[in-house]
Amino acid sequence: MTTAAHTLAQFAVGLAYERIPREVMERTKDCLIDTIGACVFGAELPWSKIVIEYAKRNSAPGGSSVLGTGIKVRAPFASLANGALAHAFELDCLCQPSVGVHPGASLAVPGLAVAQGRGKNGKDLLAAMVAGYEVMYRIGDAARHSSEKLGFHAPGLTGVFGGAVVVGKLMELDAQRMANALGIAGSLCSGLLEFSRSGGGMVKRLHLGRAAEGGFMAAVLARDGYTGPEGVLEGKFGFLNTFCRDAEPARLTRSCGEEWHVLKTTIKRYACHITAHVPVTLVLDLKARHGLSGSDVVQISIAGAEKMVSHHAINEPQDLAMAQYSTPFCTALALFRDPTDPRVFSEEALADPAIRALARTAQVTLRAAAPRDTALASRVALRLKGGKEVYGEGQDFKGMPGKPLSRAELFEKFLKLTSHRDRAKAERLFAQLAEAERVADFSALDFAL
Repeated sequence: MTTAAHTLAQFAVGLAYERIPREVMERTKDCLIDTIGACVFGAELPWSKIVIEYAKRNSAPGGSSVLGTGIKVRAPFASLANGALAHAFELDCLCQPSVGVHPGASLAVPGLAVAQGRGKNGKDLLAAMVAGYEVMYRIGDAARHSSEKLGFHAPGLTGVFGGAVVVGKLMELDAQRMANALGIAGSLCSGLLEFSRSGGGMVKRLHLGRAAEGGFMAAVLARDGYTGPEGVLEGKFGFLNTFCRDAEPARLTRSCGEEWHVLKTTIKRYACHITAHVPVTLVLDLKARHGLSGSDVVQISIAGAEKMVSHHAINEPQDLAMAQYSTPFCTALALFRDPTDPRVFSEEALADPAIRALARTAQVTLRAAAPRDTALASRVALRLKGGKEVYGEGQDFKGMPGKPLSRAELFEKFLKLTSHRDRAKAERLFAQLAEAERVADFSALDFAL
């Protein structure tokens, strides 16, 4: 019997660099660049330093960089650390329509660790990332975004599968071993959403580190002959029937090699959950159009998708991670600060009584969707002192697939995240990554900005 894992494994193993359309390759490079920028920024955060020290203390010397530092460790520990760094501050890329995947942390991170450790070239790394992206997206798509309704953090589940494919392809696994890697990955899925209800948000960052590490482990064990269940995805006790509800198994293998989900990559503009990006964009527009500041606003009303109402209507965030997950807080913050600067999402902002008070007023309701709306379509209304109300409505922001960042705009974000360390080195690294297909040996690149 041919299972979905077999079909996806055969697709991944057979995908050659030359078969991949140029626009898909360019978006893959965007994902790689954006992830490295997020990692370099994330390396300086206190919760990241705990994970970095763990990796440094427990790893033997290795050839894989902890990005943004001078530390080099073995690939599994680099995958763990860099996955946590990529997701350390809500800056890493994702996709739209969302299916609960974070391609940078899940794919670029373990892929880069292997490419450095084994001296792989850029074409090998990029092709592996595309293969991992296409497999991982299809698994998330088949799940119909139901995992988070059950309390799981979806990227911690889907990311292991993507990481296993990237590492497996770089290690040149055959189709049977790649299918085993997927089978093993299914038992390494993890991540709970309780951080969004009772604090302890540091653990959210760890979910992507564990996904990257788990993907590496699954591929290496499969390479060495370890086996996993063939029906890991659609079987009675497989991924779709255990971590999901109302899944659609047919989506697992639909249009492999014909439809390229990499093109759905979305680059974040603000250091907050993607659910808040359209409301924050609308607020910035209202501020500019009406000359407003936070002190002019007495109440916020936000209408959005069901997930915004069920998961992100957090009026009283208890820590910074929960604040970045909160649509009311992020929207209120945008009225007082410049959210395009990730550093404004801070403990100082979390403690600001004016921001907290305004976030407390926010009413989050379900918006009636129009047929062509994206899942992020939102409406924001601001009631001002004196009773006047202004509002805005929109469904996208710069960085989404319909409005992708130009390479120059990505360069601007990359420098914002990295140039405080060493601007000249950051510019040189960006230029190398922008032509990653020309890199002959990834171990020769300097990631210690």
